[in-house]
Amino acid sequence: MRLARDVYTYTNDFPKHEVFGLTGQMRRAAVSVPSNIAEGRGRASDKSFRLFLTQAQGSLFELETQLQLAADIGYSDPANANKLMLECQEIAQMLHAFMRTLKTKEKSTTSLGAASRLS
Repeated sequence: MRLARDVYTYTNDFPKHEVFGLTGQMRRAAVSVPSNIAEGRGRASDKSFRLFLTQAQGSLFELETQLQLAADIGYSDPANANKLMLECQEIAQMLHAFMRTLKTKEKSTTSLGAASRLS
């Protein structure tokens, strides 16, 4: 959630004509990350949860692209964009590790189920 708050603060000084453009896109992408994680957590299976984590990761990559664009066109100080991109990369690593853990857990559960059917 910190990333979403940081993006809202970051975009406050963007030109007003971007409210429905890049500002809105960046804010939606940033809010989508924790929203997808939360929605996925409420699902019945780890497989479904992983799907929502993948969607969160996609929103994160979308946000990174938008941060780079905002810096490139001069809407903000590149150092501020870099700070947020580092935050995105850190979250992406956590999501990737979490997805890998869920997948391993799912494979382990599937293997145990197959083994019990063989006995």
